[in-house]
Amino acid sequence: MGPRSRERRAGAVQSTNDSSALSKSSLATHGYVHDPFAALLVPGTARRAPLIHRGYYVRARAVGHCVRAFLERTCAAPGAPRAQIVSLGAGSDSLYFRLKSEGRLAEAAVWEVDFPDVARRKAERIRDTPELCALTGPFQNGDPASALCFESLDYRLLGLDLRQLPRLDQALAAAGLHAAAPTLLLAEAVLTYLDPDEAAALIAWAAQRFPDALFVIYEQMRPHDAFGQFMQQHFRQLNSPLHGLDRFPDVQAQQHRFLQAGWTACSAMDMNKFYRCFLPPEECQRVENLEPFDEFEEWHLKCAHYFILAASRGDALTQTLVFPPSEAFPRVDPDSPSGVLPASVVTSDNQGPNLRRYGHASVLLSPSIILSAGGFGEQEGRHCRVSKFHLLSRHCDFEWKGNQIRSCGTGAQWDGRLYHTMTRLSDTQVLVLGGRLSPVTPALGILQLGVCKSEDNSTGDLNVTVTKAGPEDSTLSCWRHSTTEVSCKNQKYLFVYGGRSVVEPVLSDWHFLHMGTMAWVSIPVKGEAPEGRHSHSACSWQGGALIAGGLGASEEPLSSVLFLKPISCGFLWESIVIQPPITPRYSHTAHVLNGKLLLVGGVWIHSSSIPGVTIIDLTTGLSSEYQIDTTRVPWPLMLHNHTSILLPEEQQLLLLGGGGNCFSFGTYFNPHAVTLDLSSLSAGQ
Repeated sequence: MGPRSRERRAGAVQSTNDSSALSKSSLATHGYVHDPFAALLVPGTARRAPLIHRGYYVRARAVGHCVRAFLERTCAAPGAPRAQIVSLGAGSDSLYFRLKSEGRLAEAAVWEVDFPDVARRKAERIRDTPELCALTGPFQNGDPASALCFESLDYRLLGLDLRQLPRLDQALAAAGLHAAAPTLLLAEAVLTYLDPDEAAALIAWAAQRFPDALFVIYEQMRPHDAFGQFMQQHFRQLNSPLHGLDRFPDVQAQQHRFLQAGWTACSAMDMNKFYRCFLPPEECQRVENLEPFDEFEEWHLKCAHYFILAASRGDALTQTLVFPPSEAFPRVDPDSPSGVLPASVVTSDNQGPNLRRYGHASVLLSPSIILSAGGFGEQEGRHCRVSKFHLLSRHCDFEWKGNQIRSCGTGAQWDGRLYHTMTRLSDTQVLVLGGRLSPVTPALGILQLGVCKSEDNSTGDLNVTVTKAGPEDSTLSCWRHSTTEVSCKNQKYLFVYGGRSVVEPVLSDWHFLHMGTMAWVSIPVKGEAPEGRHSHSACSWQGGALIAGGLGASEEPLSSVLFLKPISCGFLWESIVIQPPITPRYSHTAHVLNGKLLLVGGVWIHSSSIPGVTIIDLTTGLSSEYQIDTTRVPWPLMLHNHTSILLPEEQQLLLLGGGGNCFSFGTYFNPHAVTLDLSSLSAGQ
């Protein structure tokens, strides 16, 4: 790489500091952490989204956990040498000021290193801010010819390139850093911006230089799944590509990396595990209630693609259990795959508008027509709550083609809801229940969609009308619920179960809607009621409803599969015992095919593998796993917030839409419909 390319990349990496600093300031402003100094260290303000707040919150708590463990170990013994914290790539972080204000630096000092421009700007900011100077105490400005930009009794700020190790070593020693003293090296999202060889040299240098040390890093990982591919694409577009992820794709590889470089012990975990194991439940509940939130999938995926690692050297620090063993978050890996289900693209750009949206609902009106409505997606060149309907139809050539249409007529209009359900009433009638307009605004009222065919009975001129339906006193105001057709005493009902609302983060109640009269009715249900959930799957079976997975009250995925079984006086809740146990998941879809329950895609956090298709034999309770082969799909396939349509005669499953708002990386939509070939399932019977 030439000097100019290195300079451009360094500038791009520095710009990530500016964005990160604004996010940390917004984090404190909205009550996630107590940090009155973040806003003082960055010019301007920015209001970040709740999803970004959560991501930066768990990062701050993980790093703070490691810093606290280090200080408690090294500063407790009387007469111990002064502890040292070296923050590599510190940027505009306020760590020193927070520790100083909390009285934690009586026996410790902080050194910060970043690019010279970043360090000089931060030094100027400190000098110009009385509140910050009051904490540093008397200080000296660095010599312009020196790397030292700011110096006080317990704080040094240096402008250096981490890739120039000899100069880094000399400058730190000149700034008073003692190799023999207990030292914490901290690198938050730093090593991944270095070439792998440069990062390896830095890790080895630290191991050789400090015999009594703790090295803590916070980095990205898991580059190969759909979220990881989109994450990498984002950083490439910023001209700050992530390096080394192919070589060190998971926590096991990262641990091996440090142990091979001379570190004595090393532990690491993803941020889902840290959040579940090392934060008190009451603190998690406080954070979860700070802002309206409804992006659970991307929250869990973001946490699955970042990790915290602590590597140690020296007897004292090697005995420091930064991450004590915990059984609070056990791994539940899926069983070894029994087979592979090939995926292939169904529609392409030359076959009409595609279904680029998520949080929508889809229904099979007839073997040749699929109607999708609502959700968040692309419409007329912008991202918004989608008002157009999407029709996927096929003709005698068996080729599926997409078409977008608006509602017609003078009646009600589509209100832009998402996370609703749609139920087929006939070839031309669809019932829409629930949904939301925003995390604080439910979509009120039941809608009925009418699909009108043209005179020649072609699908090219189909129209959709929207009318209000259902009971006039309907107060259904939930979303992420399920609606399933069930039967009781030869009468058909819609069983509406679970979901969430503005008031309740998870619902455990259910309702029955008589399909003939469109009236809510009361039907006895016996057995132990299941725990509340949302984003679960539900499908009809033997006159009842199969409920699988979902997200529970503590925002943790569930693994239970339940059957609402018809009995003479109503229904009975039964739990289906599954062996081997399945990985808890949510935001998946489900179908029954030949007496087997298929759970398709979704999100899970108890395993680092990629959710495929779990198959449960409803007679024996035996489960098996099938991977989805996406080699013929030329783009990342995100299988959450999607819909799926089973075509049993063709032994195919159509996957429609899906994706999400992927942290700060942007919004991703699956661009085309995809089909899964299920023929191998029947072949194995």
